[in-house]
Amino acid sequence: METLLKIWRKLDNHLETEKAPSISQVAIFGFADAKPGDKVYHAAFEVASALAKAGYTVVDGGGPGVMEAASRGAKVAGGKVVGVTFYPDPGDGVDNFEGRDPNNPIDKEIKTESYVERTLTLMKEGQVYVIFNGASGTMSEFAMAWGLARLYFGHHKPLILYGKFWKKIMKALKNNLLLRPEEARVYKIVDSPREVLKAIREFEKEISRGEHKHLET
Repeated sequence: METLLKIWRKLDNHLETEKAPSISQVAIFGFADAKPGDKVYHAAFEVASALAKAGYTVVDGGGPGVMEAASRGAKVAGGKVVGVTFYPDPGDGVDNFEGRDPNNPIDKEIKTESYVERTLTLMKEGQVYVIFNGASGTMSEFAMAWGLARLYFGHHKPLILYGKFWKKIMKALKNNLLLRPEEARVYKIVDSPREVLKAIREFEKEISRGEHKHLET
């Protein structure tokens, strides 16, 4: 944890922290199996710290890995965390879901009855989504967020894809799927906490110019 504290202090000195007035909650998605020494864990910690310092509330699934990193990053920066959780019943046959992690320091817990409800609640609670590297669970969340953004294009919730690897993924999808033009306009690919904050502020400018009716629905 000492290393993570040093990361936050470094961010504290170098980040612009102007908050987008119309945005209050940012949802984080990513690899549940990430460990404190992993690159994606550190990235989520850095981003959540920057978001919290700027005044945003962080929303995550209340589990381990990237979710834990996001919560810890937000708390170190003095921010608030909303955890959207799901406690599978042993008889339901859900054997490969991480569930609520007691080491994830959330401030407010929203309990859901199923994995699908949990995902939909995360989509509802977040006004912007930051999606890190992950496995099939993260990809299912990404796909749902992307599909909803296309469906509600013009008053959608934007996606911020964190990491340069997303460029290859999105290029492959564009080259192989039958995508509509607007589906390339609902996300931004970034690679630093500063770029995350900048992307959110750019989204705010779209709202102020009347190009986006996100808050009217």
